[in-house]
Amino acid sequence: MRIQGRGHALDRGRTLPFSFDGEMLHGHPGDTLASALLANDRRVLARSFKYHRPRGLYTAGPEEPNGLVTLKGHCGPVPNCRATMAELYPGLCATSQNRWPSLQFDVLGMNDMLHPWLGAGFYYKTFMWPPKAWLKLYEPLIRRAAGIGALNRTHDDTPHEKAFAFCDLLVIGGGPAGLMAALTAGRAGKRVILCDEQSHFGGRLLGEREEVGGQPGHAWAAGVVAELKALPNVRVMARTTVTGVYDQGTFAAVERVGEHLAAPPENLPAQCFWRIVAGASVLATGAVERMIAFPGNDRPGVMAGSAVRAYLERWGVLAGPRVAVCGGGPAVARTARALAAVGLPPVAVVDAAPGGTAPVDAPYFPGGQIAATAGRLGLTSVTVQAGSQREKIGADVLATCGGWTPQIQLATHLGAKPHWQDGMFLAPEGAVPGMVVAGAAAGHAGTHAALTSGAEAAARALDLNASADLPQAEDAPREDAPHFTTLKGRAFLDMANDVTVKDVALAAREGFHRAEHTKRYTTQGMAPDQGRISGEVAMAVLAEATGRTLAETGLTTHRPPAAPVSIGAMGAGARGAGFAPTRKTTSHAAALEAGAPMVEAGLWYRASYFPAPGERTWREACDREVRMVREAVGVCDVSTLGKIDVQGPDAAALLDLLYTGKMSTLKEGRVRYGLMLREDGHVMDDGTVARLGPTHYIVTTTTGAAGPVMRHMDIAAQVLAPELDVQMASVTEHWAQFAVAGPRARAVLGALLSDVPDLPFMGCAPVEVAGVAGRLFRISFSGEAGWELAVPARYGAALWQALLAAAQAEGGGPYGMEALNVLRIEKGFLTHAEIHGRVTAGDLGLGGMVSPAKDCIGKPMSARPGLACGPHREQLVGLKPAGAVKALSAGAFLFEEGAEATRDNAQGYTTSACWSPTLSTSLALAFLKNGRARMGERLLFVDHLREMRTTVEVCDPVFLDPEGTRMRGPVAPAGNGNAPNLT
Repeated sequence: MRIQGRGHALDRGRTLPFSFDGEMLHGHPGDTLASALLANDRRVLARSFKYHRPRGLYTAGPEEPNGLVTLKGHCGPVPNCRATMAELYPGLCATSQNRWPSLQFDVLGMNDMLHPWLGAGFYYKTFMWPPKAWLKLYEPLIRRAAGIGALNRTHDDTPHEKAFAFCDLLVIGGGPAGLMAALTAGRAGKRVILCDEQSHFGGRLLGEREEVGGQPGHAWAAGVVAELKALPNVRVMARTTVTGVYDQGTFAAVERVGEHLAAPPENLPAQCFWRIVAGASVLATGAVERMIAFPGNDRPGVMAGSAVRAYLERWGVLAGPRVAVCGGGPAVARTARALAAVGLPPVAVVDAAPGGTAPVDAPYFPGGQIAATAGRLGLTSVTVQAGSQREKIGADVLATCGGWTPQIQLATHLGAKPHWQDGMFLAPEGAVPGMVVAGAAAGHAGTHAALTSGAEAAARALDLNASADLPQAEDAPREDAPHFTTLKGRAFLDMANDVTVKDVALAAREGFHRAEHTKRYTTQGMAPDQGRISGEVAMAVLAEATGRTLAETGLTTHRPPAAPVSIGAMGAGARGAGFAPTRKTTSHAAALEAGAPMVEAGLWYRASYFPAPGERTWREACDREVRMVREAVGVCDVSTLGKIDVQGPDAAALLDLLYTGKMSTLKEGRVRYGLMLREDGHVMDDGTVARLGPTHYIVTTTTGAAGPVMRHMDIAAQVLAPELDVQMASVTEHWAQFAVAGPRARAVLGALLSDVPDLPFMGCAPVEVAGVAGRLFRISFSGEAGWELAVPARYGAALWQALLAAAQAEGGGPYGMEALNVLRIEKGFLTHAEIHGRVTAGDLGLGGMVSPAKDCIGKPMSARPGLACGPHREQLVGLKPAGAVKALSAGAFLFEEGAEATRDNAQGYTTSACWSPTLSTSLALAFLKNGRARMGERLLFVDHLREMRTTVEVCDPVFLDPEGTRMRGPVAPAGNGNAPNLT
């Protein structure tokens, strides 16, 4: 099926072996899988979703609805690959989909005989009765038959990558308009990124026999690309599909990096998912030739006229020996002349416009339309009706010229609706801030108009005064054609999902008048092609069925992604150890050197305990570290706590909205403990707020909630209070922070700081450590006199060593997570073991922290009767063993003495437990129904998992120093030491 003298994309000097459904075939470098299959006269590529009808190629580009195959290359089996976008390489292995046992004979093809009963809404109406049959019969059968292609169930080792890019101008689309926009901006010295989803730039110029600037269109495009690549300020990205538009000039794009290569280098990713931030953008995505809905329009061999021309000119492939052409507009004559130029004039030219003249020496039917087609596994004939004349003509291919639909999906991703202008749907002005639409996507027909539009779009987007030097090119009138015919017969719209004109009309009769409702009732536009060639046609059918105009009916909503994106690309790196980033503190290496086992805390690794010589168990090390902090001094790395920098004139107002307490009254140099509620009234997190300056605050969160709290604050600032002038940034990784706790803590600080500020409890101040600017907070999570010292993270490792040396000189040392947990339980301090998402401030005994003088997020919902503090709520209490068994555990349930230990009798549960070396007893924190009124009561403690059973006594959750004199009282003088060298 190859034609000599055509096929500028090919290297005919070499052949490439590949296979389709196990049959070895050959193509040439430059082929796509689609062009190679067509050159090998493979007409049927797939089967449709519902009726399993044979499907052949319809287009030559990314809008292809039919040619979906599974590729079994070096990246593993990948379903639903578009044959028109898969580049041929040696050894490529493709298989057809949605058929059994073979493509030629598919058992489920019998569904096609049932089509009168399988119309729109069939599933909704049929599989309701009897109700018990759904789970056991209907659902398993439907799931077994559903889907297009099949996922590989083995582990996917395909490498993917993610990357970020920034530019002044992002040009989306590499056709004439996009190339001219990129050239205009690039020559002006602007940072430009040019993206196109195909392997070569040029757009429609690649598939047409047309001159630009006195040379073939594809050659002109290659010259422009060469100039752009030579510019240091321009990034040219072929095989890159921009799939989504988001706020603040952010775009998502997927680049095919290695999946098109026969033997990619080791570690080369198959795809790269890009986040591109652009100051402005030009949308030059062109237009696609839409289908025409006529009886039998889905048979293999029915193709878009632009595709027939593209296969001929770009790949030198004749779609078939007998080609008929139908449709409207200049494209009919252009297609007929392209075929006649290679010595194979069409067997028929059917022009929807009456009174025309034949463009070539071939049977001509003005005012005609296709009444029927014939052929099971490929087109064999078409029936033409022109007035009262009706004639059957033998044909292997029918080239349909249905007019052009601008591709404006990306322009509507932020919510704008397309508007009807000059007989087409276009993107409204300002649909995306900073975006200018150019070329065919803006309704400009002809190459010269596209070039002019692209240059003007770049100048407008970047506010340039430069005038573009435009090459000579042909211009053409706008092409239009009928959307569908009204002749009797089954006319298809969504060819992948088998949606017909009859289905859309039925949806309208049943009350689904809106475009979105029709889409969901019929599945029109839900296939991988997202209805690119059929969406407007389907809405024209709906418009006629409802007595409205197409402008009144509109189009369905476009949402990201605009093109299929693999989950592997979107989640690049986020699997295995990369699923959650491994974060290590600045003291990590020193902790490992000291023999400390590491445990996960949120996304971080922290030291569990620091074993001393002779200690055989973690309990021995933990008990020693607890006594060390209580009696001397301990140092702990607390850098993992979330740290959010909040600044701006309205920072205090935002913090008042976020926290239950009034943070706006906090004085400079002071720290306040606070609770943050979810919108449903439950406690989300606790932490501190430090005021460093008039409009500067530092918020700390628990380690595990740092990310959720940051998102919560962002939503509050952007959605709930967008009028506030405030900025926030997560600075958790920017600061290394260490807790110094114990009676000798101030002496340790004195060894490092030349001047230790005399801070009150919950105070803060800037300090210098060996000339390094840092921050000092007098806060405690141990119940002892404590400070936290923070320096920029690059000095963290040095500060850790200096703190350890000073602590050891005072009889102390490091302590880890195990001791930290014991210290906080002894003091009754909370972690997310207690703040687990189902408790309120009242449950925690912190109801007084909810200010009555102001509102905050979650406060109204926390006042609901079910959440209001009362005997029906489980309240935080402490527990001590009172029976023969002295050990306690977390996760146990509490029952009244003498009650059976069943779920119905449960009075509460434990959240944290430990052995206290300070008090020489086991301790636990728990939630107990009406707990605060039950102090001194004895309960049955049962841990079914560990088979533990004992009696416990309910007590105050603050076991040690309830007055707080240890951490709030006066401390020993710091003394003066020699400041260490942190560098």
